[in-house]
Amino acid sequence: MNLRYEDKSKLVKKVFNKVYNKYDLMNDIMSLGTHRMWKKNLVSWINPSKNNKIIDVASGTGDIAKLCSDRTNNSCEIICVEPNEKMLSEGKKKLKDFNNLKWVMSSAENLPFKNDTFDYYVISFGIRNVSNLNKSLNEAYRVLKNGGRFFCLEFSKVENEILKNIYKKYSQIIPTIGKFIAGSEMPYNYLVQSIDKFHNQEEFSNKLISQGFVDVKHRNLTNGVAAIHTGWKIE
Repeated sequence: MNLRYEDKSKLVKKVFNKVYNKYDLMNDIMSLGTHRMWKKNLVSWINPSKNNKIIDVASGTGDIAKLCSDRTNNSCEIICVEPNEKMLSEGKKKLKDFNNLKWVMSSAENLPFKNDTFDYYVISFGIRNVSNLNKSLNEAYRVLKNGGRFFCLEFSKVENEILKNIYKKYSQIIPTIGKFIAGSEMPYNYLVQSIDKFHNQEEFSNKLISQGFVDVKHRNLTNGVAAIHTGWKIE
């Protein structure tokens, strides 16, 4: 799926316009519900504290923002950045009582923030949907403060051969399940293909290193069905 910038941007918009009000259900289908555990693992590793300033890119309906907020008793500032207007509205509605959250409609490639603004940059199940990965990672580095940290949770490459075969077979029926439960097969076809085409753990780590991040590492979840990647901005 080697799409031009404009083509992929339009495709992703079309996909999420179809599933914005069933986004949590979509994640349940894609991960058999384990995305909730993975997100808690991510936020535990971030370990946000009072007065941290966090940017949550491709924030969806705000799961990560809520977990970070809950962990700090609503004392950290979180900017939720989402490129899809319908998804953004859904998140605002879902988390309307969280006064420490701000919502901004923007792509990951062109963040409307000054250099050296955030303590943490977080993107969860969104990096494989960006139209220009290098530009998105460059923007992540730019908006982080010196000493700030990048975190990414994304579907990855299964390392256990038995589980890999099971997951491959399950992936083949995900679009059919999506059509039955959510009423549309197309978004799930795209999501399965986007996971298959995305970088493996080592390749993505090398992408981070090439953008200037240091002490880059990753943590596999469920034998590599997903992985958390992290790196520091140290200048």
